[in-house]
Amino acid sequence: MQTDVFVAGGGVGGLALAVKLASRGVQVTVAEQLKNESPLYKGELLQPKTIAILDHLAVLPEVLEHGHKIETLAFQEVNVNAGDPPEEIESTDLTYNRIASTYNYAIMIPHEKIKAILKNKGSHYGGYFEYLPGARFLGFENGEAQVKYKKQAHAVTADVYIGAEGRSSPTRQAMQVSINRKDYNHHFLTVTIPRPESFQEGKIVTSRTAFLGMFPLPDNQIRTVYMIPAGEYKAIKENGLEQVHEAYGQLEPRLKEDVRSIKDWKQIQLMVPYTYHVDKYVKGNLALLGDAAHTVHPMAGEGMNLAIQDADVLGELLTWCKEHKKPYYAYLPYYEQVRRPRVEFLLRLSHLSALVYSYPYRWWRKIRMRAVDRMYEDDRLHVKQILNTSGLGMWDFSLVDRAIQGSVLPVRKKKVSDIRQKRYIFDENDDYPWKQNDNRKG
Repeated sequence: MQTDVFVAGGGVGGLALAVKLASRGVQVTVAEQLKNESPLYKGELLQPKTIAILDHLAVLPEVLEHGHKIETLAFQEVNVNAGDPPEEIESTDLTYNRIASTYNYAIMIPHEKIKAILKNKGSHYGGYFEYLPGARFLGFENGEAQVKYKKQAHAVTADVYIGAEGRSSPTRQAMQVSINRKDYNHHFLTVTIPRPESFQEGKIVTSRTAFLGMFPLPDNQIRTVYMIPAGEYKAIKENGLEQVHEAYGQLEPRLKEDVRSIKDWKQIQLMVPYTYHVDKYVKGNLALLGDAAHTVHPMAGEGMNLAIQDADVLGELLTWCKEHKKPYYAYLPYYEQVRRPRVEFLLRLSHLSALVYSYPYRWWRKIRMRAVDRMYEDDRLHVKQILNTSGLGMWDFSLVDRAIQGSVLPVRKKKVSDIRQKRYIFDENDDYPWKQNDNRKG
C-alpha cells in the first residue's frame, strides 16, 4: 500500500484531517480499528472555531441539520433540601453572541453522527480518500506503517505518518515522547436522557457538594454529566439508581421524571478525567494529533475540538507543502509552533475551571460564586472567557482581571468593542504562519 499521508485512527480528528487533505488532492489512507459505532461517550459539543473549520470543509449544513444549536450557558448555584425544590442563590449566563464573529454559537451533536458526516464527505473525493474500517495499526517496521486488515498484514508506505489513535498511541511510542499526567479528585457519570422541549440551552447547576451539567441534543434528548468523588462509583452503584434519580431531580426539577428513563447502570458511563501534554508533536515525518498528543479535562468539552483544530492546521500545512512542492519534514515543525501554545492555554483554563468545582468547602463555594458572578457583570471578563473557550482566539486574563473576579477591584462598566476583541481573534496568518514566512523569504 502506498499513499501520500497515512492516518492511524479514524476518530473525528483523523477524519477531519483526511477530508481536508483529500479535498485538496492529497492522497490519504485512514486506518480505523473499530468496524462499527462506539457505544462510549465522547465529545459532542462543537465550539465556534470548530464550527468554522467544519464550514470550510463544506459539512456545516449537515451538522446543523443533525445538531442542536446552543447560544447560552447558564450557571445556577442552589441550596438543596430533601423534598423541596432547589433554592436558587446565584444565577449567571454566559452568551456566545458576545463573540465578534459569525460563528457565535456552539452545537451539540452525537459523536458518531459527526464521524459519519465526515466519512461520507471523504467518500466524495474518490481515490484521494481511503478509509479502512477494522484495520489495526501495529506500529512501524523499516520505516513503514504495519496494519492488520481483513486478517492480513499490510505495510503502508507514506510521505507522512499521523498518529490520531487516541490516548493509546503506537505512533507516540515510536516517537519516544514523554507525557506528564495529571489526575483529579472527581469523576463523572454521563448519560443521555429525554428532555422537555423547553430545555433549549446549556446549563450547569451546582450546590456546595454537587455538580450537574446539561447540554441539549437534537430529538428532545439531553446529555447530562454528574460529578462524583473519585473512587466512589462502586459505593454509589451499590446504593442503586434511585440515588441518581433523586440527585437529578433535586438539582434540576425539569428532569425529575425524564431521569427515570435510566433503568440500568449499563446506560451510564463512568468518565475518569485526567490531562497530559506530550513534549513534542513532530519527529521526522511522524506527527501526533488530538488525544495522542494531549488530553484535556472535559469541563468545556474541548478534547474533540482541539483534535479538529489540530487537523485544520496540520491539514493546511500538508496540502500547502504538496501544492508548492515543499519538503514535509522541513515544514512540519510549524504545526507544533501553532498548536502547542494554544493547547497549553486551553489546558490551563480547563484545569482552573475544574478546580473551581473540585472542592466542597463553604469558603471555596463563596469564591466560586463571586468569580462566576463577576464574569457576567464585567464585560471584559465575559468576552475573554467565552472567546477563549470558543477556540476562535486567545485573550489571557490579567492580574487586574483576577482582582476583579476576587472582588478586590470594582467591576468595569465599559463594554468591549468588536474592534478591540478582533485583535485577539486568530486570522489566517496566525493559523498558517508558514505561508507568510515563505513569501517573505521569496
